[in-house]
Amino acid sequence: MSDRLTGIRRCLANAPADLVVEHLADELAKEYAVVETTLLQVDYRLSALLPLTGGDPVRGAGTPGWRCFDHQSEVVQDGTLYLPVTVRGERIGVLRLSPGPADPDRRAELAEAAGALAHELVAVRAGTDRYAAGARARQLTLAAEMQWELLPGRSRIRPSFSLAGQLEPAYAVRGDSFDWADDTRRLWLSTVNGMGEGVGAAMLTCLGTNALRNARRAGLELADQAALADQAIYSYHQGVQHLSALLLELDLATGQVTAVDAGSPRLLLVRDEEVHDEPLDDQFPLGMFDGTIYQSQRFDLLPGDRLLIVSDGVFNATSRSARYGETALHRSARRTRSLAPLEAVRSLLGDLRAFVGSDLVDDAVAVCLDWTGPA
Repeated sequence: MSDRLTGIRRCLANAPADLVVEHLADELAKEYAVVETTLLQVDYRLSALLPLTGGDPVRGAGTPGWRCFDHQSEVVQDGTLYLPVTVRGERIGVLRLSPGPADPDRRAELAEAAGALAHELVAVRAGTDRYAAGARARQLTLAAEMQWELLPGRSRIRPSFSLAGQLEPAYAVRGDSFDWADDTRRLWLSTVNGMGEGVGAAMLTCLGTNALRNARRAGLELADQAALADQAIYSYHQGVQHLSALLLELDLATGQVTAVDAGSPRLLLVRDEEVHDEPLDDQFPLGMFDGTIYQSQRFDLLPGDRLLIVSDGVFNATSRSARYGETALHRSARRTRSLAPLEAVRSLLGDLRAFVGSDLVDDAVAVCLDWTGPA
């Protein structure tokens, strides 16, 4: 590591939580003669890159900022350098530097600096509201605030899988959510849909998600995780409210998936260019009845397979004259097959908004998982 990079890492580590970008800018001006350093954060809808210090949002796939964000690689245009700000696949945004150095080695160092900035932004997130507030194109509803705070992130890349999820309507989502966690052997993924409206639905989803996390962290089998969450929700709501959920556990060495379908969202398997509904045994939603016993089932993935999970807010969405439905869903899954998971879910939900002609009336969640094979 060069002395310049060592200095940058030290600068980031010592910066006040709300002034990380400003301290980085001072260091880049001194070491690389960068005059202007701007952090462009992607907004909650994945439709705009918002300058942290204010100014016009960056929109449009053809802009250098969006090319950098979409392709996750450096872009140089008119002397300005754009670098992805990403940590473990979680795309925070883009670092815009002007003027960017012509020397490729120095640009490579700045790419490492952008990665170090991403790590630091994640580390300070709990201690300041500046970055969360700066990523909003408009105010979140209270229910949406609760839902976004519950998420593990929006995308993740590891040696054996790539994963992304998105919620809509992004600024007013209520009951739909997702969760994931992984270790060296397994990936756990859940997609949930809490019944009800507003804060009530968000509170139900929060209860269910934390009950599932509690069971997962206790080392319980997938069916027992469902049973524990079922009991937690029933004990609190006595069957008046319940939570639809799909629980998946992927063995990263073999590609075998263990699944529990508890009134779940839709699960599609995309293999090569073919799209199939993966048949699962439909069981009661979590919290509907007291003492429900859940059964797990298994199916195998092949390297290169994609799983696409969508809630009923996707396939049941309606325009003035039609329902989005299975045909459109399968067509979208085929059309986005070559895209990375984050672009795939963004494209799917963007098409859905265009189909409806406005913000969605019902919540919609889309999660995309690519299994690339054993690490």
